[in-house]
Amino acid sequence: MTSQQRRVLLVAILASFVSFLDGTVVNVALPAIGDELGGTGADRLRLQQWVVDGYLVTLGSLILLAGSLSDVHGRRRVLSAGLVGFAVASVLCAIAPTGPVLVGARLLQGVAGALLVPSSLALIISAFDGEAQGRAIGRWTAWTGTAMIVGPFVGGGLVDLASWRWVFWINVPVVAVTWWLLRAVPESAGTGRRLDVPGAVLAATGLAAAVFGLIERVWPVAVVGAVLLVVFVAYERRAPDPMMPLRLFAARNFAWGNVATFAVYGALSLGGFVLGLFLQQVAGYSATAAGVAQLPMTLAMLALSTRFGTLAGRYGARWFMTVGPVVAGVGFLMLLVMDESAAYVTQVLPGLLVFGLGLSITVAPLTSAILGAAPPSDAGIASAVNNAVSRVAGLVTVALAGVILGGTLDVASFHRALVVTAAMLVLGGLISMIGIRDVRRPVEPVTEAA
Repeated sequence: MTSQQRRVLLVAILASFVSFLDGTVVNVALPAIGDELGGTGADRLRLQQWVVDGYLVTLGSLILLAGSLSDVHGRRRVLSAGLVGFAVASVLCAIAPTGPVLVGARLLQGVAGALLVPSSLALIISAFDGEAQGRAIGRWTAWTGTAMIVGPFVGGGLVDLASWRWVFWINVPVVAVTWWLLRAVPESAGTGRRLDVPGAVLAATGLAAAVFGLIERVWPVAVVGAVLLVVFVAYERRAPDPMMPLRLFAARNFAWGNVATFAVYGALSLGGFVLGLFLQQVAGYSATAAGVAQLPMTLAMLALSTRFGTLAGRYGARWFMTVGPVVAGVGFLMLLVMDESAAYVTQVLPGLLVFGLGLSITVAPLTSAILGAAPPSDAGIASAVNNAVSRVAGLVTVALAGVILGGTLDVASFHRALVVTAAMLVLGGLISMIGIRDVRRPVEPVTEAA
């Protein structure tokens, strides 16, 4: 690996890491944000939902368009703009005086975050070839996956030792270092692709309307959002250069794998959201303790995912994708023993360990099956589509959290959310059993959904 390639890889890792970190670090700060800016009862829960979904709605709806932007205008230029925008939005989040201002800043942060991941992967693809490219993507995946580990822990420590506002301030130095390193990376040539602006507008407005309607329980707006998303899919069928090429879904494993992704990652987002809130707001955990409490499941996933990815490449992904989500669902059902005390060793840890095992069985085979079904020439857009599906799934389920919880978080509503989470995970396993077909060939094991 040349010095230039090392720099490209480091820039790609740092740029993606800060985006992934922001998706996990905020969850443990939600109770503190609610205490300062959210009021009480249903108003507090709605703010917490919007703090999460404000980021996801723009990120999920624009991430596909961002991939096209990097092709048209150059990857370094787009990545640089994303880094600057992410830093500015992070500062706005950190100094937000009210809940609506914070949500607005989170929307801007999602726009900038959408520019980071596709551009960083495109930089790797342009700088590496052959086996070296596979190794570089593997390292990118491994390092960005550590955001899942450090996010809750770092977020909890910052909340307890300083303020929830430092959850956003911490992004600024990471972005500054990445931007400085990026200056020495050569620019890529633009392509003749056109931007799918109508598709982006339909996707963004449809998701925003659907999420607003679900969180605020204004059902006509939610219906309008759903209709716009249907129109988006119809438009993509005839768009000259669609940001979501529907031809990819002609591959059986790609289509069914993304349906399974929606169920599994929707469950992960809902479960993580309610668990973090319950541990702090009901059980009385500190932010740091709530973050540390969730580490075992992530450590289990990182320790075992590569092994299960290798086994899936040898024997096929179907049964791993079937059994894994079911095991993960059993883990969430085991959490039904939790009450207001949330005794960690007896009530929390066993369920989280079983959930972590199930997730380890699931994630690498799921991603390998989906990306392996796409032609090599479409690997980048296939990864972007799968990433967008997982983000939108989390967006929708967190938006539904208020409906599931009934506007109040207590033991009964928490248990109800656990059952819904487990049911979605089991559904993901059943979808995989029905739809996935095994392709036994060597695959590069991965540890995270694209």
